[in-house]
Amino acid sequence: MAREISEEKHLKKMKAVKEKQDQKIAAAKEERGVSILLAGPGKGKSSSAFGMLARSLGHGHKVAVVQFLKGAMSTGEEKFFNAHENVDWFTMGDGFTWETQNRQKDIDSAQKAWDKAAELMADEQYNLVILDEITYMFKYEYLELQPTLDALKNRPKDMNVVLTGRGPKQELIDAVDTYSMILAEKHAFKDGVKAQAGIEW
Repeated sequence: MAREISEEKHLKKMKAVKEKQDQKIAAAKEERGVSILLAGPGKGKSSSAFGMLARSLGHGHKVAVVQFLKGAMSTGEEKFFNAHENVDWFTMGDGFTWETQNRQKDIDSAQKAWDKAAELMADEQYNLVILDEITYMFKYEYLELQPTLDALKNRPKDMNVVLTGRGPKQELIDAVDTYSMILAEKHAFKDGVKAQAGIEW
């Protein structure tokens, strides 16, 4: 049951909250694109990135997606967003690395995906570029990290970039503007529930 509070106390509290929030908004004067890293063992990293994709499209922005691992299967997000005229979608991987069982093939696919990502990150027409599952490429040493750090630093001023995946390198965490760690407190798959279309892919 909600704790009772007088209208006067509530208004006083909300006024203080608003004043603090207004001060933070007023202090944020820099206008530029941001880099966002969504990492960790929990579910929702790519889902969050595609939520931002939907927001960008709502504002009429041009966006691009490069998927580094999910090429072996067609996902719901790819089917939905790829039909949009303002979306350029590139599914470059050969599937999860434990499925391919071929390290050199994985390295070649990773390099091909990065070449496309680097091209997109240098193109001023894009407001948002999503590099889905890219952190695995550094974790498994399929790609060198430095070219990505350089591309983030040298991208067009107004471009936003979202990177997702597990096990990010500290250098990448240090380089981005926003970093969110998504934890795995509980997952149905661990209880033997099959992955669901529309939920996992």
